[in-house]
Amino acid sequence: MTRLNGKTAVITGGATGIGLAAAKRFIEEGAFVFIFGRRQEALDAAVADLGPNARAVKGSVSDEADLDRLYAAVKAERKTLDIVFANAGAGSPLPLGKFTAKHIDETFDTNVKGTIFTVQKALPLMGKGGSIILTGSSAGTTGAP
Repeated sequence: MTRLNGKTAVITGGATGIGLAAAKRFIEEGAFVFIFGRRQEALDAAVADLGPNARAVKGSVSDEADLDRLYAAVKAERKTLDIVFANAGAGSPLPLGKFTAKHIDETFDTNVKGTIFTVQKALPLMGKGGSIILTGSSAGTTGAP
């Protein structure tokens, strides 16, 4: 399978879960993948699993300087970008009465601002025909006790 042959992808939250599964599939389809996440140990394990067509960049989508470093690495190594998968997400499974301003700020910074800036900062590297993929959560539509 080579539907993504020669393409370059960025996957935030790419070291585990859905992000890692997507990275594996993109590489199987011929893409070169940059995974981005906060935990170095998980990033290292993922790149060891993914092989030579993957690079890891440590950082947080809630930090614009980290996103700038990510896209500088993409530009330096690959020049352009074809796919952005904004997959990083956060949440606190707490009852409403336990939320603090800190919980809300951290969740908003990752899930909203992080998604917006992940895509916005990628645009200068993307050409016609590029793809942007966003991951959502059922937590916004399903209640919790």
